[in-house]
Amino acid sequence: MKPELAPPHRRHLIGELFAARDMLGAPGAILRAAGKPKAETQALRVMVFPGYGANDFSTAPLRYFLSKHGFRSEGWGLGLNTGGRGGAKRLDELSDRWEVDRTRETNGEAEVPGLIDRASERVAQRARETGDHYALLGWSLGGFIAREIARDMPEEVATVITMGSPVVGGPKYTSVAPLFRARNIDLDWVESEIQKRFAKPITQPVTALYSKRDGIVGWPAAIDHDSPNVRHIELDVSHFGIGVNARAWDIVLDALLSASP
Repeated sequence: MKPELAPPHRRHLIGELFAARDMLGAPGAILRAAGKPKAETQALRVMVFPGYGANDFSTAPLRYFLSKHGFRSEGWGLGLNTGGRGGAKRLDELSDRWEVDRTRETNGEAEVPGLIDRASERVAQRARETGDHYALLGWSLGGFIAREIARDMPEEVATVITMGSPVVGGPKYTSVAPLFRARNIDLDWVESEIQKRFAKPITQPVTALYSKRDGIVGWPAAIDHDSPNVRHIELDVSHFGIGVNARAWDIVLDALLSASP
């Protein structure tokens, strides 16, 4: 039986105030990695996508950790992740990957799809420049973006790793849903359009990290029941702490090593 989809309980949101305790092991993991001999460079490149309201600075510790293990990792290179605000305003501005009614009036529903279009172009550009396959790693909304890129780019993307990402419903089952409703964004329509995308499955391996202590994304919304090659790993960690958590980093590293040629 699938767990009920719902935003996280308020007590978990309060728990995000103590996210720093989930980060305590990260400095030690970096120091241990730094003290090792330089690892052989892995063939697989890694692009890391920040969460909503964050930029590449937020993923720098994780990328440094991966670089010490031989992975050429890079940020997404698109600045602050604003969820696409200031980008696409109308559905008819979106690429052909979106099978939507392009005549529909919107109040911001085109913003995230438009951002995914931009991020897809970035991945395609980097894949052409390097000639390498990419692993896409995303924190929260960054993971959702990474998944949708991989769905449409199986030749360029080898694997996907998500950390506390809302797979189902977009912002509907998150603690920030009221902010989107205040902008008159139709969250039911967003959820239905996301579900339509599952008709084209992600065929690459997907590693999905989630936590029942997540105070931002309701954990059942981070579970992918549709992709054929997905592995879920539960952690006891906050949403803000999952991207800088030593245990999460070890899982990410193992997933990348398993996907490397």
